[in-house]
Amino acid sequence: MPVPRRFDRRPPERDQTRINERIRVPEVRVIGEDGSQIGVMRTDEALRYAQERDLDLVEVAPDARPPVTRILDYSKYKYEQAQKQKAARKHQQQITIREIKFRPKIAQNDYDTKKGHVIRFLKRKDKVKITIMFRGREVTHPERGQMLLERLAEELKDLAVVEQRPNLDGRNMTMMLGPSKAVLAGQIDEQPTGDVPVVTAEDTGETAEAVAADGAADRADAPAAEAEAGGRHERRPVQHGVTQVSQGGWGDLATRG
Repeated sequence: MPVPRRFDRRPPERDQTRINERIRVPEVRVIGEDGSQIGVMRTDEALRYAQERDLDLVEVAPDARPPVTRILDYSKYKYEQAQKQKAARKHQQQITIREIKFRPKIAQNDYDTKKGHVIRFLKRKDKVKITIMFRGREVTHPERGQMLLERLAEELKDLAVVEQRPNLDGRNMTMMLGPSKAVLAGQIDEQPTGDVPVVTAEDTGETAEAVAADGAADRADAPAAEAEAGGRHERRPVQHGVTQVSQGGWGDLATRG
């Protein structure tokens, strides 16, 4: 059982590469700083040879007989290796899988909303897992879920490619969509959602002066319209009613002030 990190009191593991005095074998095969083969030497002689050049004797193949060592600047070598790993991680593309769940009897408004989420994820270059959830006896009609998935794939054919065809697993039917080549190439950029379109004078065919005049007139008429609306909706006192009961039965509702 692994030890939890907060309870692990062991010191951090140091670099396991054997260099210089940490090489304990009697003799090693030495490779020069330029990659040339120097040959088999005693370990102390190889270490002295590296120190004369202000370099390190680094063991690169400990399982060989004798072990293979190389003369180089170990600090510079470690820095270059760390930079290469950092550059490799930078160029790696991280793929995120999102999941959207549908019902076989989904309403059109809900379908449009979830479809919008799928489009947003695809434009962000994420993969989307579409899941149809069946309940009760709905599982006896899997063709409805398959028709819904095929409809969605057809409507998103410009943005998505079907990486996994509809597959029924228990009470769920799943399909995997991935971004298309156009999305990955950046030809289809993510569009902002929820913004209110701005209507300009060029869109309406009017001049800028006419648009400004209309706006000023609307602002001037606003107080009068509010006053008129307040006059029409004047509050009236509420009169409470009671019911009178006559000998012949329930009578009409009489209002008393």
